[in-house]
Amino acid sequence: MATFLYKLGRLAFRRRRLVALIWVALLALAGFGAATAASAPPSSFSIPGTEAQKAFDLLDQRFPGGGADGATARVVFKAPQGQQITDPAYKATVESTVKDLKSGSQQVASVTDPFTEASVSSDGTTAYTEVFYKVGGEELTDTTRHALENSGQNAKAEGLQVEIGGDALAPQPESGAGEVIGIAIAAVVLVITFGSLIAAGLPLFTAILGVATGIAGIMILANPLGLDSSSSTLAMMIGLAVCIDYALFIVSRYRAELADGHDREEAAGRALGTAGSAVVFAGLTVVIALAGLTVADIPTLTKMGLAAAGTVLIAVLIALTLVPALLGFTGKRILSRKDRRAAKSAAGTPPQPAKENAGTRWGRFVLRRPLWVLLIGVLGLGAVAVPAASLNLGMPDDGSQPTSTTQRRAYDLLADSFGPGFNGPLLVVVDGTKAAAARTADDINAMDGVDSVTQPVLNKAGDTAMITVVPKARPSSEQTKTLVHDIRRAGTGIKADTGSTVLVTGATAMNIDFSQKMNDALMPYLALVVGLAFLLLMAVFRSILVPLKAALGFLLSVLAALGAVVVVFQWGWLGSLFGVEETGPIVAMIPIFMVGVIFGLAMDYEVFLVTRIREAYVHGEDPRQAIVTGFQLGARVVTAAAVIMIAVFSGFISSGEQMIKLMGFCLAIAVLFDAFIIRMAVVPAVLALLGHKAWWLPKWLDRILPNVDVEGERLHKVLAGRTADPNQDCGLVNV
Repeated sequence: MATFLYKLGRLAFRRRRLVALIWVALLALAGFGAATAASAPPSSFSIPGTEAQKAFDLLDQRFPGGGADGATARVVFKAPQGQQITDPAYKATVESTVKDLKSGSQQVASVTDPFTEASVSSDGTTAYTEVFYKVGGEELTDTTRHALENSGQNAKAEGLQVEIGGDALAPQPESGAGEVIGIAIAAVVLVITFGSLIAAGLPLFTAILGVATGIAGIMILANPLGLDSSSSTLAMMIGLAVCIDYALFIVSRYRAELADGHDREEAAGRALGTAGSAVVFAGLTVVIALAGLTVADIPTLTKMGLAAAGTVLIAVLIALTLVPALLGFTGKRILSRKDRRAAKSAAGTPPQPAKENAGTRWGRFVLRRPLWVLLIGVLGLGAVAVPAASLNLGMPDDGSQPTSTTQRRAYDLLADSFGPGFNGPLLVVVDGTKAAAARTADDINAMDGVDSVTQPVLNKAGDTAMITVVPKARPSSEQTKTLVHDIRRAGTGIKADTGSTVLVTGATAMNIDFSQKMNDALMPYLALVVGLAFLLLMAVFRSILVPLKAALGFLLSVLAALGAVVVVFQWGWLGSLFGVEETGPIVAMIPIFMVGVIFGLAMDYEVFLVTRIREAYVHGEDPRQAIVTGFQLGARVVTAAAVIMIAVFSGFISSGEQMIKLMGFCLAIAVLFDAFIIRMAVVPAVLALLGHKAWWLPKWLDRILPNVDVEGERLHKVLAGRTADPNQDCGLVNV
């Protein structure tokens, strides 16, 4: 691997104009394809194989045009204090609004009349009308949305409070300035790290090119594969971070090779042969983790994972081809002025040993107190991880919106006037006879926790019925979850007696099924991703204990990150600092999503840092000195890479979309824990305690595993042989 990448680095450096032209052409083609590609189809969330999804699919089949997947809205009217919504003047105003809603858009399927549908509260102060649309929320036109938003203006003028809820008015994702701030911070970190605007600008330029190419590819595939905006956002989030980091490691190693006295082309080859190997295996680990999300069998999660994995592959290709090519254009300006002056004055003299730096001092500090560093790191993260035991999973609804929004105010009005469970009705679908549907309704009505049950509504064929059940408790409560399970158990008995199938769906039922599916998929996913990555890292490090330590450290950092998520987004501590206006359940896909993404990114730092340590070890240094050398040469760059990732991810915390905000926070805090506590403290402490045993590998396993030579040991031997015999080119130059 190292020898091949050495050749590739020299070739890309020498043919830099051709390589740059190829990438510009690829970007132009991708941009043209994205501009002319058909738009993505409306996204729909589905959970294949679950009872709730089967019920939705049955409704679409048996109630054609019923709009099971169509958008809905609830317009809530509240009379002034001490008055009734049924007063003639207010009633006429509400009826006029209903009429306007019906005629406001051709996308409206139907609108209910609150006075004929019993949609008035028992105290007579509140009423609501439901608007059903023919299409999903993302397909609603601006005209339709504006008609809905403005529907209550006349009623407000008459003194009524009018609030609107439902997915038809779901806020559209907005890009904040946070992403730009994140990139700006990354630029500052790169300038401080390299001391050169050229060196700092190169990773940023390649990151923008890589992300632009990746996003364009997603736009091209959006229609045939059904990729939505969440896929693009995640790809951008991860693509920016890894593109910058991978280029950062290549450029840093290139500068180090120049400092050792090599000419520019040779330095490019050596940089790619060493740091490039780490980039390849780190990238493969990230791709495995992201692509492995397919095991969850959730289409949305699968699309997000594959889109992000594709962008990471582009980042690796850019690091291996475009970065060495661009290094050919930079000349000596890739070095800081101080380094250029030092190189000029040291011309013709043997390369000097690297100076001690903060990495050296930190490495020696850990070696003096490895057990204390290990205990403090593990116990500290363990304490942060404790709140993860209180993790409450669910799916966001209008109740999780900020209190300043009309959606949240509508939610609260309905809960106050019609009961806590009104915002989370259960939809029971009976596939069978009318008698079976009637029995189902009677059985449900006799259950604890039920507020009301509607009469069964049959389809035209008379073979399927819908029953709406309003729980007494709020949608996310344990009582409502228990009610769902009770109805499903009763359905088993009804099927045994009548042969009719009873299915439960609705937001609460979907949440239960989704959470269960995520829990069921988590362990197989962990086994797949960690298992494959463990084998990969065994081949990279020729060790059993080092990959094991890497996996255990990753699990600890993920648990700590989940604990921080609970503290901020569920309990609300420090919520205002991160723009969290309303606490609530954590989105159910976050744990498995975090496992996938963070495992890949955590292995990045493991590979980049430990490769430096192993490189020193295989070149003859004892285990303790190898740790110091590894930190001396790699800690500064790894620290810069982690700060850049944290800055990029933190930029997405400013997003107005709760899912994106949560993902940004998760990734930023997890990188903070993993890079600075696990990789920079726990890892060297464990290696110091293990000594030579850290690099032990059974001889039989050593023979089986492929020797990928990520530290470039064989490459160094070949290059050393070429130096001893200048007439021998070893097949490395003429490529």
